[in-house]
Amino acid sequence: MKGTLVDTPESPDTREPGDTLLAIPDLGDAEELSCDVLVIGGGTAGTMAALTAAEHGADVLPLEKAHVRHSGALAMGMDGVNNAVIPGRAEPDDYVAEITRANDGIVDQSTVRQTATRGFAMVQRLESYGVKFEKDEHGEYAVRQVHRSGSYVLPMPEGKDVKKVLYRQLRRREMRERIRIENRVMPVRVLTSPEDGRAIGAAGFNTRTGRFVTVRAGSVILATGACGRLGLPASGYLYGTYENPTNAGDGYAMAYHAGAELTGIECFQINPLIKDYNGPACAVAVLTETAPVGTGPALAAALADTDGAVRAAAAASLRELVETLTPEPALHDPLTHALAQPDPVVRAAALDVLRALRLGDAGLFARSLGDPDISVRIEAVRALVSVDAAEALVRAADDTSREVRVTVAKALATVGADAGRRNVAVTTGAAATDADAGHRNLVVPSGSAAGPAPDATAADLVLAALDRLTEDTDALVRGAAFASLAGTGAPAPLAERAVRAQADPAWQVRAGAATALSVADAEVAVPALAKALADPNADVRKAAVLALVRHTQPTEFGEQGEHSEGGTGRRGTDGDVSPTSTATTVAAAREALATAATDSDADVRAYASRAL
Repeated sequence: MKGTLVDTPESPDTREPGDTLLAIPDLGDAEELSCDVLVIGGGTAGTMAALTAAEHGADVLPLEKAHVRHSGALAMGMDGVNNAVIPGRAEPDDYVAEITRANDGIVDQSTVRQTATRGFAMVQRLESYGVKFEKDEHGEYAVRQVHRSGSYVLPMPEGKDVKKVLYRQLRRREMRERIRIENRVMPVRVLTSPEDGRAIGAAGFNTRTGRFVTVRAGSVILATGACGRLGLPASGYLYGTYENPTNAGDGYAMAYHAGAELTGIECFQINPLIKDYNGPACAVAVLTETAPVGTGPALAAALADTDGAVRAAAAASLRELVETLTPEPALHDPLTHALAQPDPVVRAAALDVLRALRLGDAGLFARSLGDPDISVRIEAVRALVSVDAAEALVRAADDTSREVRVTVAKALATVGADAGRRNVAVTTGAAATDADAGHRNLVVPSGSAAGPAPDATAADLVLAALDRLTEDTDALVRGAAFASLAGTGAPAPLAERAVRAQADPAWQVRAGAATALSVADAEVAVPALAKALADPNADVRKAAVLALVRHTQPTEFGEQGEHSEGGTGRRGTDGDVSPTSTATTVAAAREALATAATDSDADVRAYASRAL
């Protein structure tokens, strides 16, 4: 092999003539490869990318600096997926909101939403490969709650074998015909076209021989992982990081040199040990671990500490221990006083704990609807749900924040259903009760000219609020409002609006409208839902399928299976049964579901097939 000799500090007299410790290969001897799709990185992400490209007919070349069989951050396995948004257990918007809160708003929500909307299909795909996920006694995915709100963690009983399972997929005969794995090749640059800057390949070298390798590709996928040592905690751990130290930021460097703009790499995970905390905050952490008698009041008192780190630790600890705390006056007073603290983290935590321990009332919670911080107002909305304060929630529907209005729209479904069942009377403009002092003079506009009557019930007010939220300027608010109608009822005007919303440019609105049609009159709903099965967005089609299922199950609302003459009965929120379906509409709904059973999306097919 031709090459350049590299000398060493050793004396030449100790070596035979021509001996060298290293020979740098000549560029002219570079190995040249070509493919349709080049995947840089052979970890879990790279393996899945290679399989996907090959399944679509491409000739794929993964480059891995180690060996694909046991490389990547998940090579040693994992105990669960922490972003599993399972239909029926969580919604993508809920996950996006939780991750946004957990990261203090410093996230790219579009990326998080991709994870949320596509994660369930990925779980099913991994399961089809042989990866096992925990199921409950009913055969459903056993998601757990680890985040502050929502259940997104799906345990993997045999997670140590994830990479082995994926490697077997790569080595299947039909995959071997499409995928050529190049192990021990370290890419260092993405090659770009001088004409338009498009990625056309990569350059690297063999980590064993040093020989240069060039790849000509139709497209390039970077799947190199993050940069595990970009932010180093004072942990004393091997390599100074909890993350995989072989995630060295190769992809960041290659993308940068290829002309890509980088963003967000200043945000990294740091897991500090005790020495990273100050003294009082450390004491708070110890309280959390041991929880002796008096822990709750001590933590609540720490919310007023002058040090921000102490306040933050106390707020987090209270939320962590809330299920073990005893409701008592010693907790109520400092938590109530904390609502006036200038720190929004403290105010939000105080509301959360007051709600969970049922130490607050509607008046107390409603006052926080005017808080300048969005996260505090969101906690206030959740707290008002816990005390069924429908009227205060209706007032919050006019909040200036999209995130708050989305939360309100979802909350109205809960209090609206309860109000409908109990027929709770609410008098607008009446003298305030002790609980709602200062928050009773409401004007609730409606989509109709008349608006709510002076003696409107809580259910009337909720419907009026959802009426105007379905015409909100923000698509996420409209989508959430339409979806909430499924729990509160969809009278004819709103059902017709849901039908029109099937033409909305935002898929969230179309999906929410399809959900609303699940409780609308079948003559109106079924044709619109059948049409929605051709929607380009899979989530809209899934919502349409689930709504159609409701129109094929006339007895799901009552044990007796009440029927009208020649039709079926449906039980509303007030407990009455009214005829909404006919034999014709039931047949049409089942026919539409039969069509959905051949859908291109696995979730849509599964829901439709189960219904049939």
